[in-house]
Amino acid sequence: MNGTYDVAVIGGGIVGLATAMALTADSRAGVVVLEAEDRLAAHQTSHNSGVIHSGLYYKPGSLKASNCVAGRRAMVRFCDEQGVPYQQCGKIVVATRPDEVPILDELERRGTANGLVGLRRLRAEEITDFEPHARGIAALHVPETGIIGFRAAAMRMGELVRERGGEIRTDARLLGVRRESSALTLETTAGTVSSRNLINCGGLQCDRIARMCGVDPGVRIIPFRGEYYELVPERHHLVKSLIYPVPDPRFPFLGVHFTRMIHGGVEAGPNAVLALRREGYRRTSFSLRDAWSAASYGGFWRMVGRYGRSGIGEFYRSLSKAAFVRALQRLLPELEGSDIQPGGSGVRAQAVSPDGRLVDDFRIVEAERMIHVLNAPSPAATSSISIGGTIAAMARERFGGGAFH
Repeated sequence: MNGTYDVAVIGGGIVGLATAMALTADSRAGVVVLEAEDRLAAHQTSHNSGVIHSGLYYKPGSLKASNCVAGRRAMVRFCDEQGVPYQQCGKIVVATRPDEVPILDELERRGTANGLVGLRRLRAEEITDFEPHARGIAALHVPETGIIGFRAAAMRMGELVRERGGEIRTDARLLGVRRESSALTLETTAGTVSSRNLINCGGLQCDRIARMCGVDPGVRIIPFRGEYYELVPERHHLVKSLIYPVPDPRFPFLGVHFTRMIHGGVEAGPNAVLALRREGYRRTSFSLRDAWSAASYGGFWRMVGRYGRSGIGEFYRSLSKAAFVRALQRLLPELEGSDIQPGGSGVRAQAVSPDGRLVDDFRIVEAERMIHVLNAPSPAATSSISIGGTIAAMARERFGGGAFH
């Protein structure tokens, strides 16, 4: 397209693509997606556990809860219609200590309030009906959980955007934004783009993009790396579907768990350790800019004060395979160190508020001609179609114009 676009979506991950898909579904809006990397879905979309979350964990009435439940249903419909492989295999959440049973009670309450169907409380002796090798004192079976390759879903979204007249540009990292009288001038590594409006779905870089646009995000992204092991092939039989621990309610992380993958194999993990680079998938990954961004932020040090003890435990598990195995053995006692081998890793864009709190819910900030998605944590991939639809509706209301009708 030549001239000025109606909307530029910054970020070609699954949330940005779902937003562009929604914008191009029922309007004449000229939409361009600008992706910094040389391919779509390069970061969080392609580096997660591939779980279609049910909506079990989230506080009823929160954006997380409503978007996850609606998003799960929308994702399943999308996969059915577009031929994207997935399985609704279910999972169990296992309590291994008495102090975890009240938390399991609360999860069951939340799941029921969020409209989950088929939840079943399990006694200790019933756990093996679903996972023969798992052990615990109680559990919750959650049938509306599935597995998927989110990159495949994102790529199909990108194809639909193009088929509907939208444009996608890769290798187009945003460098600067100028406000003109009738449009925004976006300087990118692929040239200058003119757009009347902007939607920031920049993930790991979303706070920087907001500042580039003259918007105070009110939070800072602190990257956390999640490291996985994989079960060796001859031990895949230990896991039938998904096995989760009862999560610590103080944190937005779910704890190390077992996930059967859509294309075969079983992952174990992830942990959650501070990353010294926003796109840092290895322990040795380092960016002076990213490290300084964290260290110079008061909210980071307040976060350390709040959660430092747990962070040390996560870091220890990162360095010690034996410690990682001990955490996994809470769920699968017969697991041995020789049963797992190093797997992949991902980096989570965790928004941290100035008071050091980990922002747990979605955060979307509106500004003149702009919408900024500043926290889209797990289950963002599951919720992406719902989030994209919500953002597109906001865009039609805020941006207006005949192209949106």
